[in-house]
Amino acid sequence: MTDAPAPLLDGIHTVLTPEYVEFRFTLAGLYSRFLAWLVDAVLVMVGTSVLLVGLSMGMAAFPGFASALGIVLYFLVDWGYGITLETLWSGQTVGKKLFGLRVIQRSGVRIGFHHAALRNLARPVDRLPLFYLVGGVTALLSGSHQRLGDMLAGTLVVRERRLKLPLAIGVPAGQGLLADPLFVSRVKRLGTEAREAVLSAVLRREELSMEARLRLFSVLGAKLQELLAMEKPAHLSDEKWTLLVAAALLPAPGSAPTGRGRAVAA
Repeated sequence: MTDAPAPLLDGIHTVLTPEYVEFRFTLAGLYSRFLAWLVDAVLVMVGTSVLLVGLSMGMAAFPGFASALGIVLYFLVDWGYGITLETLWSGQTVGKKLFGLRVIQRSGVRIGFHHAALRNLARPVDRLPLFYLVGGVTALLSGSHQRLGDMLAGTLVVRERRLKLPLAIGVPAGQGLLADPLFVSRVKRLGTEAREAVLSAVLRREELSMEARLRLFSVLGAKLQELLAMEKPAHLSDEKWTLLVAAALLPAPGSAPTGRGRAVAA
């Protein structure tokens, strides 16, 4: 579970779903964001330097043009690095991954290309006049630690919460489905978002009120029937149906545990 946020550094962003289920996300502090940016900045500088060396060798006869092109190239690499990785890695760059940070939408879901593009294209303004002074001051004054790019894109930078997966999940009824190859194979084909939603709901279900718990598993159970293209057995509740799906996602009994937890945003 995530440690309590440090005063004045981290904060909490709460999202209330239409099913009245509350999710709490720990906002990343400026210090951890600066360290992640530093790693990314070094990688961008190294990548740009390699390209500039090749450019200078190829355009030795036009030093002025090569210098101007080098400046343009730096901004293209800088923007392209952030936009590409945050889009492909669901809100993470190398630096963010190292420090357990992730960019999400204010609604709590993963960002898309246009979110990554907006927040990264605004970086030149956030950097003014030097070392992200505008962005840092804006983040300090913002209740959600948002720099201008985040405000424009409607995004937040949060800490990832790592939950340790149990070796098994108790399922009081319907265990026969776990021996059904068709059921297990379809569960294994679930996408990352669906897997995270199932495991997060199962691991946190005791934290929810009864009303929120019923609403959550009702929606999740119906969605799983759609994703698996299978009808839920009539004798199973939505929660027990979801528990079976979660159990099918875990390693088979007797297999060597990896000792790793799954990261879920929170």
